[in-house]
Amino acid sequence: MSKRDCYEVLGVSNSADEREIKKAYRREAMKHHPDRNPDDPAAEEKFKEASEAYEILMDPQKRSAYDQYGHAGVDSSGGGGFGSGSFSDVFGDVFGDIFGGGGGRSRGGPQRGSDLRYTLDITLENAVNGTTVEIRVPSLSVCDVCDGSGAKKGTSPTTCGTCGGLGQVRMQQGPFQVQQTCPTCRGSGKTISDPCGVCHGQGRIEKTKTLSVKVPPGVDTGDRIRLSGEGEAGPEGGPSGDLFVQMSVKQHHLFERDGKNLYCEVPITFVEAALGGDLEVPTLEGRVKLKIPAETQTGKLFRLRGKGVKPVRGGSVGDLLCRAVVETPVKLNKEQKALLEQLRSSLGEGGHNQSPRQTSWFEGVKSFFDDMKA
Repeated sequence: MSKRDCYEVLGVSNSADEREIKKAYRREAMKHHPDRNPDDPAAEEKFKEASEAYEILMDPQKRSAYDQYGHAGVDSSGGGGFGSGSFSDVFGDVFGDIFGGGGGRSRGGPQRGSDLRYTLDITLENAVNGTTVEIRVPSLSVCDVCDGSGAKKGTSPTTCGTCGGLGQVRMQQGPFQVQQTCPTCRGSGKTISDPCGVCHGQGRIEKTKTLSVKVPPGVDTGDRIRLSGEGEAGPEGGPSGDLFVQMSVKQHHLFERDGKNLYCEVPITFVEAALGGDLEVPTLEGRVKLKIPAETQTGKLFRLRGKGVKPVRGGSVGDLLCRAVVETPVKLNKEQKALLEQLRSSLGEGGHNQSPRQTSWFEGVKSFFDDMKA
């Protein structure tokens, strides 16, 4: 057994917890594994050394003895070793989730089917108010003829003779045992001598099913609804996966949504902007009156409280914000043009008090060019 300090071998402190030790061993084992370093005795020795250190530090009793007495506290019969364990047991315990199971656990038995995703396009009104829709989803479903077994009606699958129903076999490669998926049953643990003529032994067939989806009020693009058990059927009679219905809210011709608030543009005439007035504006609940004060400028926001969206996860209802857009009159007749000319003359006589933004803008332009000259 290596006499180098176990903590030093894995590069951890003597206060490291199990997670840190497992992470460190994973790093060292991947780095020095013989399969990655063929014909390199030094790498193989370091791999063994890391595995020995891992086995000691992950066993509370061995670690306690090691902390008190060093290697003498864990060596048995002078030669040391892995006690009742082996390299494959330690390696499989840490890397089972990467290489497909380890630690002697069987992979046989039914597996869960795949999850599915369906994108549902809905209108803004339906997203805000909620709705129920029917969707058609193609997926792999349990074969009706063999009930998912894959075997011809009246027959049943038999236990695989190669792996004994475990779904995996162990192969010896030099000093190591490697656990692999059984080549005969491909991990299922069973074989079918007389397959079903409909699903050809797969236990599943492609079908399109119709489902009713209840969309709650307040959903937005990206929100998902989970329908448990409505995904693909599992192989060999395994449980079905889930179906995730993802929302995609269509663009609206009047409103734009931002979280729980709605925005819309409200065009107002030149006269309404200057003198003020009352307008009817749309909401998702119907029309409401909006009072436009005199001297309203383009871009001014009017807030209609509680006319937005109630979030699907709870909270207060949002607002509707109306942005005023002053329209310049077009297709004027001679009389209207003459009236506007009179207005322009009248405004010119009064100076720039009626156009404060224009006045400040011109002053800013003048200051800009004066600074350039300086």
